[in-house]
Amino acid sequence: MRHAVEEEEKIPLEQVTNFNEVCEEIKKKLTSLKEVPNRIECPLIYHLDVAAMYPNIILTNRLQPSAMVDEATCAACDFNKPGATCQRRMGWQWRGEIMPASRSEFHRIQQQLESEKFPPREERVTTICQRENSFYVDTVRAFRDRRYEFKGLHKVWKKKLSAAQESGDAAEMKRCKNMEILYDSLQLAHKCILNSFYGYVMRKGARWYSMEMAGIVCYTGANIITQARELIEQIGRPLELDTDGIWCVLPNTFPENFVVRTSNEKKPKVTISYPGAMLNILVKEGFTNDQYHELVDPASLHYNIRAENSIFFEVDGPYLAMILPASKEEGKKLKKRYAVFNEDGSLAELKGFEVKRRGELQLIKIFQSSVFEAFLKGTTLEEVYSSVAKAANMPDTELFELISENRSMSRKLEDYGEQKSTSISTAKRLAEFLGDQMVKDAGLSCRYVISRKPEGSPVTERWAAPETPRPRQRPLASRRSAQ
Repeated sequence: MRHAVEEEEKIPLEQVTNFNEVCEEIKKKLTSLKEVPNRIECPLIYHLDVAAMYPNIILTNRLQPSAMVDEATCAACDFNKPGATCQRRMGWQWRGEIMPASRSEFHRIQQQLESEKFPPREERVTTICQRENSFYVDTVRAFRDRRYEFKGLHKVWKKKLSAAQESGDAAEMKRCKNMEILYDSLQLAHKCILNSFYGYVMRKGARWYSMEMAGIVCYTGANIITQARELIEQIGRPLELDTDGIWCVLPNTFPENFVVRTSNEKKPKVTISYPGAMLNILVKEGFTNDQYHELVDPASLHYNIRAENSIFFEVDGPYLAMILPASKEEGKKLKKRYAVFNEDGSLAELKGFEVKRRGELQLIKIFQSSVFEAFLKGTTLEEVYSSVAKAANMPDTELFELISENRSMSRKLEDYGEQKSTSISTAKRLAEFLGDQMVKDAGLSCRYVISRKPEGSPVTERWAAPETPRPRQRPLASRRSAQ
């Protein structure tokens, strides 16, 4: 809590008036959990993610392509003296590309490969110069700080929108909504640019290409999430791991949010999330850069050496429910495929489902949209499954509309000769029902369904035969209109 107050909120501990009371309340809850570890209670769903993970890893460790140096570079440096702390060594994993060999090459090196073993991954250590010109780091910091500014303004206008909705002022509501959308768009644009600073150095042919820097950023981020997962496993249960965060469930009685009151006029009270503070102290102890060099006097090349760490976890939640689909195959896990709901029943986040993708079957999109809401109905597992089963029942007429395909024939049926296609097969079958006169003209629109059986047969033979048209029934084939 001391770290959360002083480092995260930037409030001196002397200004906090209820620090001891808050700490005592946290200790009581933790002691209760320790004494009774096995509990039957409804857990809380949280999303613990690192704010701007890759940019902050770059800023914390002063990573930039030109700062990746070797022993020869350091040997020729004027600052390479006994006791110098400007050489920061960081590990990363190297993975080689597999180049398939031809038959002749295979036979030539077969004996050599049989006697040697090459690991798929190799641990490497690279030295990062902490005195290198900080042009890359300064650019990343400028974009990050500007994004934080836009995120803060987005929250301000979101609160103003809520106030305008309560007052009923339509003009003010429209103005606040437009400003909220504006600042949300600006922070998203800066987020895309920030993420590209990491992807840029991985692009071969880039002016500042550096696989070492990219490997360090990725490897450091993976270690942060791994250590956070190990801590969460001791308290609750991880549900889903992302690149920069963890979805998890924690006990309902675990310390959550605490209000810290201060004598500071600008911040009379602040809310601190204990799960976030717990993870942030973990990051501080394991990923702080104690060798950060900041240029103070360019004329004399005087550097100020200090500790730097701008990597912080953010806590979102608790949420009402999280839907995670099961894998179809044993031992195979699904990644980034879930639906999360807020306490009011609204959809908070949706990842990996067809309803968000382009080009997917409309049947799947409509089915998923209706089924997701059904998961929130019911108080027991049996009631939830019952509501989902009701939502999954679709009338045959609606089902046929969604699974059928439409194809138009630009030429007359007789002009296709012996060609085979689903639309030609449908037109020939329709001729048996309706007569040759109905399908003789060009511009015929065919509607059909591809069946599963007979299995192994060509698709042109597995289309479903249409029913005999009845009065007031939509025709299964029609001529193209004059338009």
